[in-house]
Amino acid sequence: MSPLLQIDRLTVTATQRSGPAVPVVREVSFALDGGEIVGLVGASGAGKSLTAYAILRLLPPGVELAGGKVLFEGQDLSRLSDRELRRVRGRRIAMVFQEPASALNPTFTVGFQIAEAIRAHGDAPWNGAPAPRSRRAVRREVLRLLDRVALPDAARRLRSYPHELSGGQRQRVVLAIALACRPAILLADEPTTALDVTTQAQILDLLEELRRDLGLGVLLITHDLPVIAETCDRVVVLDHGRVVEQGTVEEVFTHPADARTRELLAAAVEAAPGAPAAEPGVPA
Repeated sequence: MSPLLQIDRLTVTATQRSGPAVPVVREVSFALDGGEIVGLVGASGAGKSLTAYAILRLLPPGVELAGGKVLFEGQDLSRLSDRELRRVRGRRIAMVFQEPASALNPTFTVGFQIAEAIRAHGDAPWNGAPAPRSRRAVRREVLRLLDRVALPDAARRLRSYPHELSGGQRQRVVLAIALACRPAILLADEPTTALDVTTQAQILDLLEELRRDLGLGVLLITHDLPVIAETCDRVVVLDHGRVVEQGTVEEVFTHPADARTRELLAAAVEAAPGAPAAEPGVPA
């Protein structure tokens, strides 16, 4: 059976002020199945986020998908029109961006923003049933989603603005928005960056629950190898836009074949005694 998502020789280029466009992601290939967490790891600038953004053609200006295929349920997303692709974004493949504060609109309550995500699509992709439309039905669904991501005191938090929440709480809201249309795949770009160690563990546990309970396929983008070790089934190692190694977490971490992987593992061991400072403010 074919994988749920198959990336085949994906190439992304960036324009320069002078001269031809240069490749920043080079013939990257890997697969992701439902109910699986695959880690995409590498140093800063390795091409991790650009690879994820290219899947849904969310690349920044001056950067474009230049080659390869993005096969989702057998369909090549790279060949879809913008209109056709909008039916996949959010509905079937959702994305959690690196900084939850910038992903949320500061002028609207979190309840309103989740409700808008529910209303954005006319049906629920997993079962074809109409999305809730009445205010009461939408509110019930928003509360269900907030309960699903374990946001404390969800009914009260409906009326909160993003700045009134901690980093961990904002990340839970972003996850609730991502789950609003019941996607099959979640692309999570550094979802625990800038969170304290306890909150980081809670978010990772939540991703594990979502994978297990909903059969969600998760592509987890991170530079943090301990996070990969604790959370992922398989790992893809990028360096300068290329895949240098991939396999099960046990295989790659126990017997790394590439020098870059060994360097990343050595750096993770050296950094292990330290930990990020706890985030001030409201508990997560």
